[in-house]
Amino acid sequence: MQVVVFSDSHGSFDDLCRVIEAQPNAEIFLHLGDGEYEVNDLRTLYPQKRILFVRGNCDFSSIAKDENMINVAGKRIFFTHGHMYEVKRGLAKLIIRANDLGADIVCFGHTHSALYEQADKLYLLNPGSVAESRTNGAPSYATIDIEPEYLAVSIVNL
Repeated sequence: MQVVVFSDSHGSFDDLCRVIEAQPNAEIFLHLGDGEYEVNDLRTLYPQKRILFVRGNCDFSSIAKDENMINVAGKRIFFTHGHMYEVKRGLAKLIIRANDLGADIVCFGHTHSALYEQADKLYLLNPGSVAESRTNGAPSYATIDIEPEYLAVSIVNL
């Protein structure tokens, strides 16, 4: 099963559409915040796609959840924007929360910097920003391919 993860679109609706069109086999799309208006428009344009969203620090009037958890092919994916866990200062608070929830993978945004690493048995994934990267200049998103005994993550530049 393929999951696409994107974040921090900040009005870049066309870029989100490019991601969805580039990943036609993806079954789930996770938006990690700062783009609720775009997500609502995506859901209208692509009603057949499962698009999940958590509120970011720039989604001011949002009533969406700050964090969520889904189970995909036996893996628990915890996803949040990251600002509540001060991810710009480090990942310790986020890792503690993910471990408390029994997550296998934690997805977060907020920093606009792509990251994929492992902390013990926990996989940490930040897809960067689909609008503007703060590290290499290229907007990005991520894919997670999950099978019962297989996990592959890719950071994809737009």
